[in-house]
Amino acid sequence: MDLKALLLCSDEKIGRVLRRTLGDLDIEVEHCASAEIALRLLTRERFEAIIVDCAGPGAADVLRGARTAPCNKRAIAVAILDPASGLRSGFEIGAHFVLYKPVSAERAKSSFRTARALMKRERRRNLRVSVNLRLEMVSVESGARINANTTDVGEGGLAVSMPRRSKPHGRWQLSFTLPGSASLVEVAAEFAWEGSGTQVGLRFVDPSQEVARQLREWLARNTPEGEQDDPPVRCQLTDLSLRGCYLDLPSPFPVSTRVTLSMRAAGIELRSEGVVRVMHPDKGMGVEFTQTTAEHRALLEKFLGRLTENPDTLPELLVEPEGWETETGDISRTDSEPGELDDPLLDLFRNHAGLAADSFHTELRKQRGAAAAAAAGAS
Repeated sequence: MDLKALLLCSDEKIGRVLRRTLGDLDIEVEHCASAEIALRLLTRERFEAIIVDCAGPGAADVLRGARTAPCNKRAIAVAILDPASGLRSGFEIGAHFVLYKPVSAERAKSSFRTARALMKRERRRNLRVSVNLRLEMVSVESGARINANTTDVGEGGLAVSMPRRSKPHGRWQLSFTLPGSASLVEVAAEFAWEGSGTQVGLRFVDPSQEVARQLREWLARNTPEGEQDDPPVRCQLTDLSLRGCYLDLPSPFPVSTRVTLSMRAAGIELRSEGVVRVMHPDKGMGVEFTQTTAEHRALLEKFLGRLTENPDTLPELLVEPEGWETETGDISRTDSEPGELDDPLLDLFRNHAGLAADSFHTELRKQRGAAAAAAAGAS
């Protein structure tokens, strides 16, 4: 099954370029000439990407409409801008990616390769695998217990066939075991929808990284479609601390993308999970690590030490998207130590993300110089 994109654009030349480019990437295009038609389609069909030419009327309305349409609120949003428009104008109306006119096939293909990886992950997140599992539900509010059976399971939630006269509401703690696994899955969930008969839907709330991994791997093994994720993207590490890193790559992922980083240098391999906090088109992105355990910190310290000892070593880095950050944006602080948040690189991500790309990179270079001077003084 092809990925599907909604394109709102009245410029036929841009339309031809994007239809050809997206077709080469196995992305089907539904081309609309008016915002009214696009808004109707958003309520009736699911799209993995919403692409709008901001020069046309109703572009912002279409992007806002996608965010309010239940089946399209997590679609990738792409804004096509005139060169005179500021980059921020595209992000302010909800775009994740920006394309400047004139739109070339080469530039569009580079951007949409990155977007496609996210589109695949988000579609897989919405997929459901039919399975009958025994499930225990405990109400967070009242402590009431219900035993039920699932009808399907996905990365974001599950459907349950409830005992008669049971109508759950609010938040619940779920416990179940996936087929072929000996590990009990425990995750919070909230009531999402009520179907016909006794069927209801529950949405997972802030699942742990381990639960997310279990679900992702089990679904990958049991999804009939068998679609493969795009391969990880190679990038260059420019800055690294115990709380984050900055990566150079021509087509970075949008802010709030959850990513997995695989790093290798001087005989040490490290796998880290994080969230994109800063993104500069055509330049790179800043990632805040979401793993804050003592084990991960110790491995990072060892990795940083090895790079310091071998300054000519160029680390090998691969990055791949895992979908969007949860709506709450909470990051686990497990095992955080006093002073751990006093991290200049993380401070730059959190408090200076609005700087223009050149100014931001100037600040990065200042930090590098200060860190090198401190290391030289310590030695």
